[in-house]
Amino acid sequence: QVQLVESGGGLVQAGGSLRLSCVTSASISSANRMAWYRQAPGKQRDLVASISNSGSTEYADSVKGRFTISRDNAKNTVYLQMNSLKPEDTAIYYCKRLRGPIITWGQGTQVTVSS
Repeated sequence: QVQLVESGGGLVQAGGSLRLSCVTSASISSANRMAWYRQAPGKQRDLVASISNSGSTEYADSVKGRFTISRDNAKNTVYLQMNSLKPEDTAIYYCKRLRGPIITWGQGTQVTVSS
């Protein structure tokens, strides 16, 4: 069974930066797409950014220009570089792996941005 482990979350002041990492137990080059989602208290889980196995990326409008998703196939790791963080970015961030019909989620990492 594929496992995803996120890390890099924490408490940061508004305007600061964090880099999240998602390490997978299976090859990410075999995945169709890797993605980061986030879920704030009382809200649904929403897409933040995703990257295909060809390297194409997409971002939620709220993070465009501030967040960057990238992948290192050799390390089976996906990253989310988050700059200019805002209090509204506070959420649990989840990594998602999509391969055909198979979807795998990580356990999440908490990001808290103080004003």
